[in-house]
Amino acid sequence: MKKSMIAIASLLVVGVLFLAGCQSKTTDKTSSDNTLRVGTEGTYSPFSFRDDNDKLTGYDVEVAKAVAKKIDYKVKFVEAPWDSMLAAFDANKSDVVFNQVAITPERQEKYLFSTPYSISHPALIVNKNNTEIKDFADLKGKTAAQSLTSNYAQMAEDLGAKISSVDGFSKAVELVGDDRADATLNDDVTYYDYLNQKPEAPIKIVKTSDEATEVAAMFHKKDKELAKKVDKAIKELKADGTLTKLSEKYFKKDISK
Repeated sequence: MKKSMIAIASLLVVGVLFLAGCQSKTTDKTSSDNTLRVGTEGTYSPFSFRDDNDKLTGYDVEVAKAVAKKIDYKVKFVEAPWDSMLAAFDANKSDVVFNQVAITPERQEKYLFSTPYSISHPALIVNKNNTEIKDFADLKGKTAAQSLTSNYAQMAEDLGAKISSVDGFSKAVELVGDDRADATLNDDVTYYDYLNQKPEAPIKIVKTSDEATEVAAMFHKKDKELAKKVDKAIKELKADGTLTKLSEKYFKKDISK
């Protein structure tokens, strides 16, 4: 009898622990858990990259740090190439992504977004000797070097391009410069920054879209409270001029508006 009672008690304890574990996976991130795990690439200059001293820096990195300070959180960066970064986020290895993630209807079905902290415009980039591609429509049947799950990859596919998968913008323009891909789509801000660093790069913009791309912090659907906190912080950083200051530091113009 005693053995049966002990067995039953053990099962009850296991059951309680199981339910508690399930609950911890579905509840929102709380203020008591004051470390903000930020997903970012670390290879996407000037937004998220390592400088000559191997220190993680960039516009998105500094925005994330400023946000964490505003909401009184410590910050821990979880670095990985784009596709792996998103996979890690989906696996709850990070709480938020600061890495030039554009707000799209498809992503809004799956994730939560903050107010935008940067705005750019899609640019069509080709080899400087390319005379065939002059407009977005000319991508049909051509090869575009893109990060596979980025919004620009989807845009290129919608335009009829074949996608050559790469990890980041630098790899994309390297393929274009070497004539191993016909083009790449990315934002104009990234292109101009890259050209400032490598003025001899054999690439050029042939077309820029008038349609603005809004970039924001991305959250899990369950983390509504965290999203609200970060959203409020970003709005405050806009209002007090912090985002403008960071924009001018990296781009010599304000990309936050």
